[in-house]
Amino acid sequence: MSSHIPISLRDTFNIQKKNPRNQALLFNLGVIRNIVFIYFVLRWSSKAARQLRGYGLLGTLVAFYDYLRSAAYGIILQAPGVKGKVKAQLDDATAKLEDKMVVRDPNLARYLALPKNGLTPEKIKEELEKLAQLKHADWEGGQVSGAVYHGGSDLLDLQTDCMRMFSVSNPLHPDVFPGVRKMEAEVVAMILSMFNAPPGGAGVTTSGGTESILMACLSARNKAYVEKGVTEPEIIIPKTAHAAFDKAGYYFKIKVHHVELDPVTYKVDLKRVARLINYNTIMLVGSAPNFPHGIIDDIQGLSRLALRKKIPLHVDACLGSFIVPFLEKAGFKSEPFDFRLKGVTSISCDTHKYGFAPKGNSTLVYRNSQLRAYQYYVNTHWTGGIYASPNLAGSRPGALIAGCYASLISMGESGYTSSAHSIVSCAQRLVAGIRENFSENLYVIGEPLVSVVAFSSKTIDIYDVADEMSKLGWHLSALQDPPAVHMACTTLTVKSVIKVKARGKGAAKGDTAALYGVAGSVPNRSVVGSLATAFIDTLFKA
Repeated sequence: MSSHIPISLRDTFNIQKKNPRNQALLFNLGVIRNIVFIYFVLRWSSKAARQLRGYGLLGTLVAFYDYLRSAAYGIILQAPGVKGKVKAQLDDATAKLEDKMVVRDPNLARYLALPKNGLTPEKIKEELEKLAQLKHADWEGGQVSGAVYHGGSDLLDLQTDCMRMFSVSNPLHPDVFPGVRKMEAEVVAMILSMFNAPPGGAGVTTSGGTESILMACLSARNKAYVEKGVTEPEIIIPKTAHAAFDKAGYYFKIKVHHVELDPVTYKVDLKRVARLINYNTIMLVGSAPNFPHGIIDDIQGLSRLALRKKIPLHVDACLGSFIVPFLEKAGFKSEPFDFRLKGVTSISCDTHKYGFAPKGNSTLVYRNSQLRAYQYYVNTHWTGGIYASPNLAGSRPGALIAGCYASLISMGESGYTSSAHSIVSCAQRLVAGIRENFSENLYVIGEPLVSVVAFSSKTIDIYDVADEMSKLGWHLSALQDPPAVHMACTTLTVKSVIKVKARGKGAAKGDTAALYGVAGSVPNRSVVGSLATAFIDTLFKA
């Protein structure tokens, strides 16, 4: 009688391990495991090395500390006792926003659904006249900083006539509307000439500065992917660059590095830019000028960096538009910023700002047509036919192109030189007035060369100044980091400064001082973000 000896699981496994096929399989699995491990180690060590190289050890530690503070504050905001209070305050702030912005005049008709029968032209004009007469900021009198760029009543009348002629036109169908195609191409050509583009320069029109910036970032991203295989794109921008670059990063999955400024000039710090450049860098950015302070970055220095590293350089001249190119001709100091610098590959320019074109107009111009082609969208497989578009939009209003075209050829070089002279003269008078009369309380940020003048204070709350100016009918733009406001030429700062000093530090805060005071004092901006979201929601309350 034979005896049965049970084999343990370990013995079974050892027998299987000795099988050559199993040994090969285990070896291959081990190799794959090691490769995956090494890949992740290299990937994260490479990221860590780039972080340390770009921001330094101290900068990295500060960033990590800020992250921990923000995360901890976010946890506190979600605590049961705190969350309810925060929500109550947000609800109260939202209610105030609605009271301030939503029109509840019983004399105004409200249309929450289509009327059963269409209104007569006379009735419609009557309703529109009431809406036009609603209480609003005195933009007609020039008491709004930015927002409205007025070319005069005669130019408005001309634009209206031109837009009416092309009210149904659409550049998506150039064979149907050849005149619009011609006007659009010539608008681009005029802008290329204005920025001294080389032969072969190319461009597009867009709906505004944000779309122009988005398209520049998209072109750079696609170029880097096609030519270098970059799959983790990064752009390097001054901290004063327009928020549209962050919007592009959000839309197109591009990492955005924000570079600190030179503490004296308020221009982007070139040494910090250079440290951040790596294989994944797809574009450098400079402003001419920037929106917050009206300062032109060191575009020459950025151009040298871009050429040395073979990286595209975008110059955001949306705000400078039709002033910066005419500074020298108008008799003012200027700085190199356009295609005459070899490293500059693209420029965004808003025709609807100091070009005085109707709102909804901007341009994006490139050094060559290949750069422009990287922003195109082409679909050759759609059942509706071949679809191709040069920018984000499909259908576009040809009427706006007609209005823009009319504005440019109406003003001409002499007209824009004259307007640049009057606008910059006004801004410089404001700078001189602040420095000569209010140096004890106010200081101008940097050396603004264009139309925007930003100022702050070390002795009084600058946001209180903004609130006092608001009471006087002036609407200034509030800035942060550092706290400041900017405006376009006014002498009424006198009254606001005197009032703020007389009130003392214990006085109640106005809307601007309260909002930006909170925003600047908390490490986690989620509450401010919620308030901003509530603001946008309020815009669509009928």
